[in-house]
Order: sequence, then structure tokens, then C-alpha cells
Amino acid sequence: MQFVCQNCGYVSLKWLGKCPSCGEWNTFVEEIVSKKREEKEFKKPIPLSLSKKESDIRIKFGFPEIDRIFGGGMVKGGYYLLGGEPGIGKSTLLLQIGNILAEKGYKILYVSGEESYSQIKMRAERLNINSENIFLMCENEVEGIKEGIREIKPDIVIIDSIQTIYSQDFASSPGSITQIRECGEKLLRLTKENEIITFVIGHVTKTGEIAGPKALEHMVDAVFYLEGEETGNFRILRSVKNRFGNINEIGIFEMTDKGLKEVKEIEMFFLNKDFETPGSAVVSVVQGSRIVFVEVQSLVTKTFFPLPKREVGGFDIRRLSLLIAVMEKRLGVPFYKYDVYLNVTGGIKIFETSCDLGVCVSLLSSMKNIKISKENLFIGEVGLGGEIRPVNLINLRIKEAQRKGFKRCFIPDQEIDNLNIEIFKIKKIEEIMEILK
Repeated sequence: MQFVCQNCGYVSLKWLGKCPSCGEWNTFVEEIVSKKREEKEFKKPIPLSLSKKESDIRIKFGFPEIDRIFGGGMVKGGYYLLGGEPGIGKSTLLLQIGNILAEKGYKILYVSGEESYSQIKMRAERLNINSENIFLMCENEVEGIKEGIREIKPDIVIIDSIQTIYSQDFASSPGSITQIRECGEKLLRLTKENEIITFVIGHVTKTGEIAGPKALEHMVDAVFYLEGEETGNFRILRSVKNRFGNINEIGIFEMTDKGLKEVKEIEMFFLNKDFETPGSAVVSVVQGSRIVFVEVQSLVTKTFFPLPKREVGGFDIRRLSLLIAVMEKRLGVPFYKYDVYLNVTGGIKIFETSCDLGVCVSLLSSMKNIKISKENLFIGEVGLGGEIRPVNLINLRIKEAQRKGFKRCFIPDQEIDNLNIEIFKIKKIEEIMEILK
């Protein structure tokens, strides 16, 4: 008998009101554990020099955006987790991937614990999918899934979704931390022992994380998130963990009535160069192996309340508070009298400090009601002393900006290559005021 936190998976021998690990209240559920030991023959260790390397270790999708996000294709024996909000398109994406691979001769087993055969068939017809190499299985019990895998012997298995799968060995309900962890481990053993490729769909919690993140993310080889607005047409596929490639790679897709389609010119998605307005500045973001240019928009208005508002979309609100504090101290700008709204267009999230300079320019531009040309690019980290600090990959950012048609780059005072673009080096945040004159 044990009590398990349904938010983080912390195990306690007695019931607790507050979880000591994640701090959530009333999340402990009693679970009966009667784990059975499986009799099996253990593998013997071998020298590294005798290990065999498969020549055809990567399997290409033929979907350039997805191939790049996966690090060049799938790996045999790979265990992949795809997360996202309900209705975002996870099942549609994996069914399309399954169809692409089925047309190449691979055998696909699609296991659904949420939909019936007729529901899956209807979605497949809408996507024009009707391959004899795709096998459907509506099953919630992991032992039944194991039997289906042994019988069909597929190359790729798709589990939709891990929260609906359960094992007979445990009394807890499907979706609990114990069931997710144990079913995930059994699927992991099947994947590695049979050298098949397994895709697992995981639902996200209200905080935007995959349910049971510690139980799932540590055992899989790669974790991907499908992001975007349900009412919008665009989706962003992001890699947050990848043992076989770069992390933070993104791919942009458009949701149509025929499924997801690649968006090749992603700058069209993040930038609108035909419309200039105060409070808008362009910054560069490194996403894996790609340099992406995004637009930061801000709206600064006088507040009528003692405590001004700070609303943020796609940017760290704590970082925004820090930048505002630096500008109040170094520039004497009274942001405490203003409400601040900041948004990164396209739904992308910024995690790097190289966008600090662009954010500051955007805020001051909105406050002073001065337009900033979309041909200007702002790169630089802002320190607490108001200094503009160097950033990584500066030459790659500038070269890509030149290729995309930018005319001017405002960068920190650091060494760069000789490039055919107008460069302005900024040492202190006070020099921003000269840009806005």
C-alpha cells in the first residue's frame, strides 16, 4: 500500500495533505501495488568494441520539416513522446506520419485507447489514408497491446494515448502516475528488445506539461510538443528532448482539411513587414540549427490603478520585470505609471536573453509612440548595469539577417566578420534613446 502524488509522482507510505515535492494540495491517491516478477533470461555484457553498428540506423520520413526536427530521421529502437493540448492535431500528425512510412513498405500498428475503429476510419478517409500496411487496434490493456505486437510484428507502433493504457498488475485507474510509469516501462522494454519504433501520445496538464512528466520524459528518447491555438490554422512542433538530435528545433505546419502541411517560409508566419506600428521590433531567435526572426510587440499605456499590469505572451514575465527595472534605473523612465502588455507574434516562446535589446526598444517605442523600421534587427543581452552584453552565434545571426533582406543590425560591441550590412554597435542601454530620436 502506498500513496502517490498525481501531479509529480512522489511516493509516500502515508497520506499527506501537501506534496513535499511539488507543493500541490490534495493530490495524494492510495494505490495498491502488487507487482509480479517476470521470469526472464538476462543479457550478458559485451565489450564496446564488439558492439554492432547498423548501417541503416536512420529512417527518413520524407517530410523535410519533421526529418530535421527528429535530427535526420527516426532511429530503430527509438521511443518517442508527443505531447499537446486536446484537439491540437497529435493524432492527425501521427496518422499522417504512419501513412508516409506505410507507403515506403513499413508495417504500422496504430493502437487507440480513446477512439473506435469507425472513428479512426473516418479520420483516415478525410486524410485520404487507406494503406494495407496500417493495422488498427482498439485496446486499453498493455498486455493485450504486447500480444498484438508479437502477432503483427510491426516496424512502428503508435500509442494514442498513454493516459488511457493500464496494466492488470496494478489496481490503480488508467491515467494515474503508477499506471503511466509502469505501462511506459513495459512499452520501453518491448521497443528496445524488438528494435521497433514507438510513438506515444501524452496529454498535457493545465500548466502545459505532459501529465506525469517525470514518469515519462526520463524514459523516452525524445520529447516533442505540438503547440498552437485550436481556432488557428498554424501549429508549431518543438523538440524539448532528443538523444539523437538538437533540442529546441521547431517546424511550422498549417492545419487544413487534408491534415497538416509544411510551411516553408516561416518568416511569413512570424513577421509582417508591410505593417509598421509603434511598439514593434524584430529580434533573432536560435531554434536548434535554425535562426528565426520574430516580431516583439508591446503596448504601454497609462495605468489608473495603484499596481500597474504586466501581461506577457511568449516571453518570461520575470525577465520583463527585470528589463523594466533596468530601464527605470538607468534611463529614468517611469514604467511604474504604465501598464505593459508584451506579445511575441506567431505563438512562439522566447527563452534566450539575446532578445533583451529588442524588447527594450519595443517598450520605449510604444511609450514614445515612435515607429521602428522592420528592416532593423536588434540583437543583445541587457545586463543589470545597463550594459549590452555579447551573445552567441552573432555572425550566423547577421549572415541570416542579410540573406533575409534586413538593412541594419543593432548589436553588442563584440568582434564580428566583415559583412555587407550596416552595423551599429551599442555598449549601453542609454544609447537606445538615440535610436528612437
